[in-house]
Amino acid sequence: MTAAAPGAAADLARDALTTLLPGFAGTSLPGWVRGRLADGLGGVCVFGPNIASAGQLAGLNAEITAANPHAVIAIDEEGGDVTRLFYDVGAPYPGNAVLGRIDDVAYTEEIGRRVGEALRASGCTLAFAPDVDVNSNPDNPVIGTRSFGTDPGLVARHAAAWTRGLQSTGVAASAKHFPGHGDTDADSHVALPVVDRSLEELSERELVPFRAAVAAGTRTIMTSHILLPQLDAAHPATLSSRVLRLLRAELGFEGVVVSDALDMHGASGVHGIPEAAVRALAAGCDLLCIGTDTTEALLDEIVAGVQDAVREGRLSQERVADAARRVRALADAEPPASAPAASIDHEAELGRIAASFEVTDAARERLAQGAPATLVRLESDANIAVGVAPWGIDAPDAVVVRPGDALPEASALAGPVLVLGRDVHRHDFARRAVDALRAARADVVVVDMGWPGADRAYADVATFGASRLVGEALQGLLAELSRHGVATA
Repeated sequence: MTAAAPGAAADLARDALTTLLPGFAGTSLPGWVRGRLADGLGGVCVFGPNIASAGQLAGLNAEITAANPHAVIAIDEEGGDVTRLFYDVGAPYPGNAVLGRIDDVAYTEEIGRRVGEALRASGCTLAFAPDVDVNSNPDNPVIGTRSFGTDPGLVARHAAAWTRGLQSTGVAASAKHFPGHGDTDADSHVALPVVDRSLEELSERELVPFRAAVAAGTRTIMTSHILLPQLDAAHPATLSSRVLRLLRAELGFEGVVVSDALDMHGASGVHGIPEAAVRALAAGCDLLCIGTDTTEALLDEIVAGVQDAVREGRLSQERVADAARRVRALADAEPPASAPAASIDHEAELGRIAASFEVTDAARERLAQGAPATLVRLESDANIAVGVAPWGIDAPDAVVVRPGDALPEASALAGPVLVLGRDVHRHDFARRAVDALRAARADVVVVDMGWPGADRAYADVATFGASRLVGEALQGLLAELSRHGVATA
């Protein structure tokens, strides 16, 4: 094979760097990242551990932009349970499932705008949001409250509204996780989920919100690491040209295709990250999210892998150049003039959120007897997408039960007892704790702040979200019920 001309080789190396979006460790910009940015690195992805304060993040992002004015600065900020900007205190937004239950597209658009304003003030230019998966499986371990709901039409109209709101501030949206992660019972961070649906079935449900997001002008779409055997039995969506062609040919999407993080098992569990990067580019991805704590050696290994693949004929230089061109166009777009977010009455907003909760009659009766005296928090292991951001009600004196812990002595707890958990029905330890408390006393109220089971057996109250704002709305509802015995909602 003829060696590439020196100029072509240099172009390939720079273009390969432009397609990469690594994370890094720490709250300051490492020297090696600064150097790669100067060499043409496409950008960076900021994660929760990179953020110490709003001022620190703004300074960090200014350093990134100084090193490469064309860099994309991405962040996984969904405005609900998945938050990076408010990783230390919890998000001051309601989250998608609550927005879907309220079903006011103007409010959803306003929330997208508020998230965008916060991100723009920090210097971030791309949000990996909104999540537009249709959460058709209540046992889904990784989507749940990140979804607007179970109905494709509802998810579609809120996906479009959130996208419009966010992008009105100049921050790019990324509708995810294409072609739909809602009908899974596994987490692609640690496994390879399978969605065994035909293209026709996907078109009727999973693809509906993506079409709406494209029509609303989403500038990027993020792929999923799920296997769709009826479309491609050998490759997960991120690595499948057959699946990703749907974006261009069926949905008419012209923007940037972003891979979900390549350090996830569903993408690189078999091939390793460098080879997964090559295959993702070949399949049609333009911007490759590498994941957290990327090292200089790994980044160099990926670039070398892309160069080797081009030399071997497994990947065309034109494909790499096209991907880099799309990334540069994303970074160079001028932000639109943005009207400031509307002023929202905080108490009225809390009332709307509380009105979206499901509350059984039995729960109302128990809570009418007085404010909860004991709070029991069921701390299940958080999935990687959500992380360890604060959730629910801040109660330093709560009784905390984790997997493997001994259960509290039910008779020793002052009542009424409020049990707080997320996706309680999915966790054995949580179900056992609830069963034991209910068997011992009649004043137990279980609040599920995740996505409750279909039969609601472990959800006397279901909030469909656990952000700081939702927790505040829950506290207001509890106080109202204990004072008057009825909900104002």
